[in-house]
Amino acid sequence: MATLVQFLQKLFFHPFFIPILLLSIFLYNRLPLTRATQKNRPPSPPQLPIIGNFHQLGVLVHRSLQSLSQQYGRLLLLHLGSKPVIVVSSADVAQQIMRTNDVTFSNRPESRATTRLFYNGKDMAFAPYGDQWRKRRSICFMDLLSNQKVKSFSSIREEESTLMIEKIMNLSCFSSVVNLREIIMAFTTDVLFRTVLGWRYSTSRNRDEKGVNVKELLNEAMVFVGVFSLGDFIPLLCWVDRVKGFDGRMEKVANGLDEFLEKTVKEHQKQLGTEKNMNDTKYDQEKSAKNFVENLLEYDVLAPGIDTTFTLIEWTMSELIKHPRVMKKLQQEVRKTVKSRVSENDLENLTYLKAVIKEALRLHPPAPLLLYRESTRDAKIDGYDIDAGTQVIINAWAIQRDSMYWDEPEDFYPERFLTSKASSIDFKGQDFQFIPFGSGRRICPGMSFAMINAELAVANLVYEFDWKLPDGEECWMLDMAEKEGINVQKRNPLMVIATPYPCK
Repeated sequence: MATLVQFLQKLFFHPFFIPILLLSIFLYNRLPLTRATQKNRPPSPPQLPIIGNFHQLGVLVHRSLQSLSQQYGRLLLLHLGSKPVIVVSSADVAQQIMRTNDVTFSNRPESRATTRLFYNGKDMAFAPYGDQWRKRRSICFMDLLSNQKVKSFSSIREEESTLMIEKIMNLSCFSSVVNLREIIMAFTTDVLFRTVLGWRYSTSRNRDEKGVNVKELLNEAMVFVGVFSLGDFIPLLCWVDRVKGFDGRMEKVANGLDEFLEKTVKEHQKQLGTEKNMNDTKYDQEKSAKNFVENLLEYDVLAPGIDTTFTLIEWTMSELIKHPRVMKKLQQEVRKTVKSRVSENDLENLTYLKAVIKEALRLHPPAPLLLYRESTRDAKIDGYDIDAGTQVIINAWAIQRDSMYWDEPEDFYPERFLTSKASSIDFKGQDFQFIPFGSGRRICPGMSFAMINAELAVANLVYEFDWKLPDGEECWMLDMAEKEGINVQKRNPLMVIATPYPCK
């Protein structure tokens, strides 16, 4: 007995005891369970104790996952801390998730960011699948996102498009360089704020009395949603998020949005009370948004709507400037078809414009990993066993750059949507090699809203101006680096010189 005690004492104080113990616990929890249940799991890269495969995720997660998929297969299993995550990188496996087993994979995983920033899943995008989500989605479609409603806001979009062009005209007179990102973001923000809330953000509410910039808060909120928080996957390491400042910054953003929404609701209620006492029939499309505000303001649509649209427009303009041949061809189409400023009635006749934006969506889906899903029950996908509670990442970015589905997939070539086998492919969720808005029950409900904003903005920008890079920079030198987040934007804003056409 004494010998055993001495042995245990030496063992407990051995410098490698703790690492070996942790590794043993890890292997015990992983390997025997898999063998005992005899389940066929997807291939998985080697993992480390405690953190699993976290060390294999780079800053740009969609690119890291593409590399892992090329090495381990189109459906692979990762362990991020204590959570199993499958990564889908092929169209047919994506179809099995979003069509064949759509109900099973229609849930959203919880995270601290979505819980805090989106009011415990009371929005549409991050709400858990169920009756409440269906009711919210129905309300949102009726009041804002149906095709009929989207068309009814055409005058707002055209007014804001005109203001965008006038702003660039004024800037081009006083400064040789224009920050096109700021201009595009102002356009998309004002369109959405006028549609949803009934007022223009840039002129009346640019900052509140405390200096809070709501536009920046909404943008930061989407960054937090896209970041992998250690505390979500490894609860024992949640202190790391606090030390890194993640929790503090997120709370600051959440408090700022809370204050903004509370103020907006109070002002809206006051406005409704005033209108009830007025015998005034002077209502325009902005007034029609009041029922939406009253019923759905707590379900956030502002952040995803702004980020997705302005990101798409900026990437489209960047690709056009980088590819002068495409820019010239698009300008010829628009300037030949349109006699004055582009209106929404002109868009149906601009076939090359639609191909250009589809190609930008293919190369730069605003949310390259879509929104994460979670299985609600056990399922069989591509011959592999997937447990209930498994998180699902669909790498739309990788699928849309896969040579199995696309010729010269890294090239920006809009003609592929007009003359090749891709001519019949669309982004509405039926062609799984092209799913920038997702598919199935959780397809992005604002797809039509985003696309018509993008088409109108790009058409007017190329119609009214010729574009070049500052300081004599050649077009091929344009920086196309990406920024991390759930919506992958250009890392650096698009700085350009705009020359009015025709030059006067």
